[in-house]
Amino acid sequence: MCGIAGVINTNGNPVAFNLIKEMTQAIAHRGPDGNGFFVNENVGLGHRRLAILDTSDLGAQPMTSKNGEWVVVFNGCVYNFLSLRLDLRTKGHTFISNCDTEVICEGLAAKGVIFFEELDGMFAIVAWNTKTKRLYMSRDRFGVKPLYYWFNGKTLAFASEIKAILKHPDYKIGVNLEALNEYFTFQNLFKFHTLFQGINMLPPANTVEVKVGDTEIKHHSWWDYDFTTPDESMSFEDAEIETHRLLKNAVAKQIISDVPVGSYLSGGMDSGSLTALASEHIPRLCTFTAGFELSEVRGIEATFDERADAELMANYFKTEHYEQVINAGDLKWSLPRVVYHLEDLRVGMSYPNYYISRLASKFVKVCLQGTGGDELYGGYPWRYYRVFQSLDQQSFFDNYYHFWQRLVKDEGKRELFQPNVYAAINLKEPREVFERVFTFNSKLAYETPEQHIQNSLYFEIKTFLPGLLLVGDKLAMANGLEERFPFLDNDLVNFAQKIPVRHKLANLEYKKKIDENTMRKSQKFQEYDDGKNVLRKAMQKILPEKIINRKKQGFSAPDESWYRGENVEYVKSLLLNKSAAYQEFINPDYVAHILDEHINKKINHRLLIWSFMCFEWWCKIFLHNEKI
Repeated sequence: MCGIAGVINTNGNPVAFNLIKEMTQAIAHRGPDGNGFFVNENVGLGHRRLAILDTSDLGAQPMTSKNGEWVVVFNGCVYNFLSLRLDLRTKGHTFISNCDTEVICEGLAAKGVIFFEELDGMFAIVAWNTKTKRLYMSRDRFGVKPLYYWFNGKTLAFASEIKAILKHPDYKIGVNLEALNEYFTFQNLFKFHTLFQGINMLPPANTVEVKVGDTEIKHHSWWDYDFTTPDESMSFEDAEIETHRLLKNAVAKQIISDVPVGSYLSGGMDSGSLTALASEHIPRLCTFTAGFELSEVRGIEATFDERADAELMANYFKTEHYEQVINAGDLKWSLPRVVYHLEDLRVGMSYPNYYISRLASKFVKVCLQGTGGDELYGGYPWRYYRVFQSLDQQSFFDNYYHFWQRLVKDEGKRELFQPNVYAAINLKEPREVFERVFTFNSKLAYETPEQHIQNSLYFEIKTFLPGLLLVGDKLAMANGLEERFPFLDNDLVNFAQKIPVRHKLANLEYKKKIDENTMRKSQKFQEYDDGKNVLRKAMQKILPEKIINRKKQGFSAPDESWYRGENVEYVKSLLLNKSAAYQEFINPDYVAHILDEHINKKINHRLLIWSFMCFEWWCKIFLHNEKI
């Protein structure tokens, strides 16, 4: 796990060493254990190292293949590097280190860039071919490790984080209004652009080639999810047994490390499963939980503290357990730091992630994370059933788009944006971007309830999951911590896609018989906590019964209450300030109206308030250069 940065001038101009050094230093927090540089004529590569595998100098980057043809900088971890190394040895390649980077170098020397497709792991790789004078960038299947780039037709700058690209003297910062519109629709970005004008993200499972003379970037996509061909002959028992076996193998692969490994431990099944399986290999595994001070919290948020269930599992598996209590006042200190490290605003309230990774980094360098289980095994049934009885593709799109406008509906954009911004955006763009997620995959069908759920799984794993992964990477690496995701194991993902929907959702046949027209609106999507059925059964033998039967709960602070109570003055001071930076783009009267509705308990606007606060700090930090 590291940070990478660099430049290639496609006009042939030489790259300055000091520029590569400055770009790399901007992401020093990603790699506190060392740095390295390669600069030759029109290309420069920089690396910050977080030493995980082979912590000696033999694992330092940039690294060159034995034949001198490939120079590589790499961020991530390749879990199958030992088997790949064994295969390469049979072909005459030699190795002097025990790290995965050397395997990438020799794999490229043996097979070229198609070797990227053999990697089982999380990675963002940039490789320079000294013979052909071509640069290649590639990213893992699932998009765990970020890789951003900016290209103006003559210079390509790339990095693990945007702040490194901002160091390039030719880049002039500006706001991408198209992305701003998309963000305030979905609280996410479905296209591979950012709020920074001209800076894009390389899509997952993509490789690009760049050479002198190029004036545009051409992507090669080499893998995609496919839920459309389930094995209908698969029994529930077979699905259960194979899920357990593959998850056990995935954990065994992903705990490989030359430094201490721990695990996050909420009160839920996913992190509990990883803790159970990891503790079989690591005596006195370190586990970490964040809880919340709830003395002033009422309603459903009063149940948000998961420490009791986490403590139950810590005792059950005899882990070395650490906890942190987050209180309302922790938002004010952490928010600017969170935004600085996120840069690329995504999904919901994430400052608890910052605190829990900060805690874990004091004891370990690697931490297992349960992200991915919900998306593969159907953990959000209340979402799927909103489109369950759609009649066709158009009906499906209408229903699901209405649901996924998490912040501001299209009809509210005139009130949201300042007049000049509203005039500049395309109101149809978010809907078009939304539909393109589906139409990108020609295999999707829209005829049966099962197909609608398969499409929902595809959509969420292509959009919502990448947002979660991005937040996880940025906030963990802000604290020099590597997160790993055993549910995102190549073999497990391949198998989970083949499991029939009826094994994931326990009440599928019952839901088919429901006539939603006869249901009261308030009951319409309740009692749908039946997801991940086969995963629950697979983990039944190793987890306490209370955890197996526990209802789904996300990792979130009680911000609905805190925005009305203990944090209300901070929220007002930040957003109702007459000199607030966001007012260049967002109508302050609209913001004031939203705050009034929330504070007076008319509507719960916690997601939108969080996004307003994040965008305010984004403007302060990146547009106005305010120090934090």
